[in-house]
Amino acid sequence: MQYEVSEAQIKGAKHPHEIFLINLITNHILLFVGLLGMAKTFPWLLLVTPSISFVVLGYIMIRARSMLTGGDWYTVCHWQLCAHRGMWFILILLILGLAITLLMYSADWSFSNLTPQKMALGGFVAMPTLISVLVLIVMESDAVHKAKSGFVPQWLVDKYPNPAARPLSE
Repeated sequence: MQYEVSEAQIKGAKHPHEIFLINLITNHILLFVGLLGMAKTFPWLLLVTPSISFVVLGYIMIRARSMLTGGDWYTVCHWQLCAHRGMWFILILLILGLAITLLMYSADWSFSNLTPQKMALGGFVAMPTLISVLVLIVMESDAVHKAKSGFVPQWLVDKYPNPAARPLSE
């Protein structure tokens, strides 16, 4: 549903989506590809990407929770939307971490004797996370656009009702 919102509300509503997008694009694509080139020599460097991501997502979660007590309705709704997507992404990262850990301990896996088959299996295990990153980039880009246009998803309107909000359209 689209609402009448001020420029300050738009700026506040775009903020969480922009932070999440920066994390996804800069950290999970650019930084990860750079670190992947050094993975043969320094494999533990690959933990930098999820570590940064957990810090950024933790900030989004904490800020979204604090916004519930002191923010305007429109901005709160967009922080909650971003936190909701962030929780799903945290779950995906944890599942990836568990899958890689199981892979490492179930096979004769050491960084010194990586074979192309083991690397392919690792890539196959990581594929759902890579797809999730790309899907989230599209979703968060759309959320930035919707934040600019005064749109709030119906499930958020139902969860956080505001009788004072003035809808522009149904």
